[in-house]
Amino acid sequence: MQPLPVVIVHRNQPARLVDTIDAFRAQDVPVTITVVDNGSAAVPAVEATDVAVVLAGGNLGFGPAANIGYRRFLADGDAGEWVVLAPHDALPEPTCLSNMLSVLAEHPRAGLACADVGDGATPVIDPYFGGILVPARVDRGWEPVGHPHGTLMLARRACLDEVGIFDERYFAYCEEADLALRATAAGWESGLVRGAMVRNPSVGSTSASIDYLQLRNTLLLVREHSGRYHVFIRLCIALWHLASGAVVPTRRGPYWNVEGRLRGLLDFLRGRFGPPPPHLFAKR
Repeated sequence: MQPLPVVIVHRNQPARLVDTIDAFRAQDVPVTITVVDNGSAAVPAVEATDVAVVLAGGNLGFGPAANIGYRRFLADGDAGEWVVLAPHDALPEPTCLSNMLSVLAEHPRAGLACADVGDGATPVIDPYFGGILVPARVDRGWEPVGHPHGTLMLARRACLDEVGIFDERYFAYCEEADLALRATAAGWESGLVRGAMVRNPSVGSTSASIDYLQLRNTLLLVREHSGRYHVFIRLCIALWHLASGAVVPTRRGPYWNVEGRLRGLLDFLRGRFGPPPPHLFAKR
């Protein structure tokens, strides 16, 4: 069987990276691994014939770093039909990839797919709120989704060739939803393979940067795919949420940060995308 290309995006977590590489090596299908290092303080010490390390040259963000791996895959016509993408702390169970490939073989129009993180939730896309979660609708096998999550996702070569790779304005968060909406518009399907299990036990960014990116990028996603009316309503909701959350703590999300939210709103309005303001990475 031809090895399945795996792209791992890494930044400053060498121990977790080793665990993730080991988890992919333990799959019951052969893999080749490309680690895209996103400007870590030290180059990850990975010495193996089945692992290539590519230096991004700085913290480009998850989507732009993933695109480095995607471009290498697309440039190699002999690399096969599917490419896997994961962050440096994804831990797939040994049958995860074989389970996904088996199910995908029955879905010729599947362009994007993700593994099962075990949360019993299904990613969908709301025209006002962007990517949200609803209760799962199936227990096993293929489940149509609005977009795959990035904990572990597969992309089909033909789909990427047709619709392109990640929009690098997003930096991180919502880029999977944008890609899936472009794929859906071109006639491709996105799904989640229930029972193909992966764990993702950590969060690598600060609350301020997460809150900033999630809000700014949701507004971008809604504007690009639902239109100006929908994004106006979403802006009003965001302002209401900011005001009410400042008074009522129970209305705050898990990454609540007032400055992050304010900067996210302002940067969206003035068209500033890409990385967050550097100081937000240091704020909790």
